[in-house]
Amino acid sequence: MEKVKIGIIGVGNIGKMHAKNIIENKIPDMELAAVADTNPPCLEWAAKELPGVERFDTAAAMLDSGLINAVLIATPHYGHPENAMEGFKRGIHVMCEKPAGVYTKHVREMNAAAEKSGVVFGMMFNQRTDHIYRKMRELVSGGTLGAIKRVNWIITDWYRPQMYYDSGAWRATWSGEGGGVLLNQCPHNLDLWQWICGMPVSVETHMHLGKWHDIEVEDDVTAYVEYPNGATGVFITTTGDAPGTNRFEITLEKGKLVAENGKLTLWELDVPEPEFSRTNTEVFASPGVTEIAVETDGQSEQHVGVLKAFAAAILRGEPLIASGTEGINGLMISNAMHLSAWLGKKITLPIDDDLYYDELMKRVKTSRRRTEVRETEGKIWNR
Repeated sequence: MEKVKIGIIGVGNIGKMHAKNIIENKIPDMELAAVADTNPPCLEWAAKELPGVERFDTAAAMLDSGLINAVLIATPHYGHPENAMEGFKRGIHVMCEKPAGVYTKHVREMNAAAEKSGVVFGMMFNQRTDHIYRKMRELVSGGTLGAIKRVNWIITDWYRPQMYYDSGAWRATWSGEGGGVLLNQCPHNLDLWQWICGMPVSVETHMHLGKWHDIEVEDDVTAYVEYPNGATGVFITTTGDAPGTNRFEITLEKGKLVAENGKLTLWELDVPEPEFSRTNTEVFASPGVTEIAVETDGQSEQHVGVLKAFAAAILRGEPLIASGTEGINGLMISNAMHLSAWLGKKITLPIDDDLYYDELMKRVKTSRRRTEVRETEGKIWNR
């Protein structure tokens, strides 16, 4: 096999970006062979912008065409597991856009199907290629800074005006997206959070539905989590703050890491805090600290890097940026946040998949999509 022949299901905004990256040969081991979309204007765009690429009006037709051996799924959220499983049935390698799905029960079925299929399955967690987050994970997992004590992530630079939500009938609805800021904007952050810090064991959430916008889903969330070692964490997000903040702070036994404004800073203690507290003899003393601007390799290949690794995994057995089965982790956290808010109590992880599904479906039944969609100026990316 000289190149991976890939098809894209869904050539809306994010699908268009992936298509252009591939036809511009940014992924040398990959060739765009086909696209599929149920929306005629999207296929018209493909006819003009993707010369030589076959077009299909259903995903099944493309998957059965024999033209592709891999597929990239870029549909609305509910369609991710179903389309992935259709690919697995046919022995087609699958790359899935975030999130893995809307609810863990569906994603668990997808993961089981992936493991049985034996194909390569990856998630488009492109933020894992970011040099800042890669370095944070390296420092935390390396152990030289000790165990995590506290984690705080204020991620409120996801501002969206009302026009954003009015641009699509499916946007910000339980039936169309399955959630708001947690399902649309924050899957990357939730994935990074657990990738770097590990999975929490419990979640408590305060959540506001349509606090800053005319929508039925959440646009303001504050969650408190606890970890197996007793560490705690807070995750704050919204689409209503302007200007917003993106500050990811991890306090460990021997220092503190802060990622903000494209920089990673380490405040390293001379002596680990537990040791200092135990041995110090002065009443108001504190351990000495050194501020360090952490050096990284500066590389962040983003979506292109994920697809390069996907092609290399198929052709040469090289590692993925993110295995598809890992997609359930960040989704588990967001599902727990929703469930905590809906039931008004602390939720332990792993969550009850059936309980979450039942609670979500109650909201889907009363979900109302917009009957009028406002015309937009410029691009609206799928996030």
